Amino acid sequence: MLAWGNRVSAGFVAKVRVICASLAIDPNFLMACMAFESGETFRADIRNAAGSGAVGLIQFMPTTAAALGTTTEALASMSDEDQLAYVAKYFAPWARRLNSLGDVYGVILWPGMIGKPDDAVVFRQNDPTHPKLYIQNRGLDFNQDGLITKAEIVARVKAELNRGMSPANALPN
Repeated sequence: MLAWGNRVSAGFVAKVRVICASLAIDPNFLMACMAFESGETFRADIRNAAGSGAVGLIQFMPTTAAALGTTTEALASMSDEDQLAYVAKYFAPWARRLNSLGDVYGVILWPGMIGKPDDAVVFRQNDPTHPKLYIQNRGLDFNQDGLITKAEIVARVKAELNRGMSPANALPN
């Protein structure tokens, strides 16, 4: 089964499978991450509701788009299938190094969490170096203790994976 496979085109599914095979990651993990980041739309033009300037399947930030040789405007004008080429390019440096759903999502949200245990603190409310990071992600602090752990972050994406595996959303093999 492929999580969320019934919500995208056959071409999209085929490209995701090729990308994930080259990265050595579970395609269900990438689909769950894209579902979470795109509000379950899988649209290349979906924009971040908070106004960060992020766009698309994995919410590419303007600086990330520039590093990939494009712009958020160009990414937003692509088809969802075409934008997958940039998802693959973005993930390429992490090939064969992502061993869990949390690691795959870490590439998108905060690469510093890759390979860390679930109880690792990713963002702190009182972080003097990066004070905005907690504020931007405070909705992930489920217990409101001022600390956002990898487990708290992954819980939201895991919920997307679970929803994506339901018979209505999953594509049988």
